[in-house]
Amino acid sequence: MSVVDDFYLWLEAERRYSPLTVRNYRRDVSAFVAWLGVAPERFDPTVVRREDISDWATCLFEKQKLKTSSVNRTIASLRTLWRWMLSHKHVEKDIMQGMRGYKMPKRLPVFVPETRMDDVVAELREDIASEDFERVRDALIVLLIYTGGLRLAELIAANGDDLAADYSSLRVMGKGRKMRVQPLVASLKGVIKKYFSLISSQNICTGQKKALILSKKGERMNRRTVERIVERKLKMVGVEGKASPHVLRHTFATQLLNDGADLREIQELLGHGSLRATQVYTHNDFEHLKEVYHTAHPREREEQ
Repeated sequence: MSVVDDFYLWLEAERRYSPLTVRNYRRDVSAFVAWLGVAPERFDPTVVRREDISDWATCLFEKQKLKTSSVNRTIASLRTLWRWMLSHKHVEKDIMQGMRGYKMPKRLPVFVPETRMDDVVAELREDIASEDFERVRDALIVLLIYTGGLRLAELIAANGDDLAADYSSLRVMGKGRKMRVQPLVASLKGVIKKYFSLISSQNICTGQKKALILSKKGERMNRRTVERIVERKLKMVGVEGKASPHVLRHTFATQLLNDGADLREIQELLGHGSLRATQVYTHNDFEHLKEVYHTAHPREREEQ
């Protein structure tokens, strides 16, 4: 077994990363090894220089035209690899030490304005009133992400028995396999009960499947299908620009902040390990305050 294979096994068995995270590490490291021109089983980390890492990053920028975020993810993967190799005596020096990611252009989280989300929820009420399983399920997907601030991976991995008996909360597995209990709004109770009723009456799931969100065949939903569902529902009511589960998660956080929620509380609800990740929403809050100021301040109106 090669060094990199040992590394992947460590990510899976000891760090217990999700299959998606391990796949990303594997893709980044494999691409770098291939760029070096050696087979994985012949990879010798002791001959790799720091300059090789910089040249690889330049190649990603100039030839593959990757975005800064993608290049930084690759650098982070290699940084983890070298730290692991140093701790397991595969190398004597960590050539990645002190090598930082490239500066990112500042981007604010994209979110759906509250008035437009009112339109989305109104549209979803019509879906919930139907007896069509997929319409009710799709409405529940959007509402769970929007009102619960769930990550897409958290929703897909959730099982039916992760719901509290009274449907007031959902147990989810977050990043780093950190478990948290996410409160759910009371209005979801009726939607969830109807969803389960349709599963039973239409024999959607007759086996021992435990997934919360099911396809019409009773299988656990995949990421791409859920992404398409969310995008379709948001676009139907005229949401412009990016329309994804992550945008709904951003919308959840932004509306909480605008309505006066404490940043620490939002951090807990989002499952962020660091407050720094949550603080990005304060920029959106400031933009909202500027808009209110320019609209309402009497001296501002004098200039118009």
